[in-house]
Amino acid sequence: MEFQVGDRVVYPSHGSGTIENIEKRTVLGEENEYLTVGLKASDMKVYIPVDEAENIGLRKVVDQETINECLELLSADTTKMSTNWNRRFRANTEKVKTGDIFEVAEVVRNLTVRENERGLATSERKMLDETREILCSEIALSLDVDLERANEIIDEVLEVEVEAIEGEKVEET
Repeated sequence: MEFQVGDRVVYPSHGSGTIENIEKRTVLGEENEYLTVGLKASDMKVYIPVDEAENIGLRKVVDQETINECLELLSADTTKMSTNWNRRFRANTEKVKTGDIFEVAEVVRNLTVRENERGLATSERKMLDETREILCSEIALSLDVDLERANEIIDEVLEVEVEAIEGEKVEET
């Protein structure tokens, strides 16, 4: 895949950003071409070797239609998760590493629901925060909105799911 300055991209496990520069840099005595990506959710810049960009999963931000499909997934039923937090954490980590927006959305949805039902361990709470930030940054770039609005969109979609869970708790008692 060919990347250019100005492309909006997703760096798995880090989030979305814009390619600000393509430059030659010497690292450990070797000169290579690097993409400079400014990440949306932080002031951080990452430097990615052009030759390794595809191998590490760098991809262009999805279009609005795909974001809509992703939002539908957020409001869908949760998928079965292990009751063992360590297995669940490893499975979710693998999903996030793929960089696939649907996998990331599934982790956000499932952990949000679990948090509302039973609470989360500290490591899972941190994962939820980081994964939500990754999803939020891609939504923001794709829809051309700020991070605050992207967070509101996620909240609005997840609110439907949370209300359904709260309703079930009331019915059970």
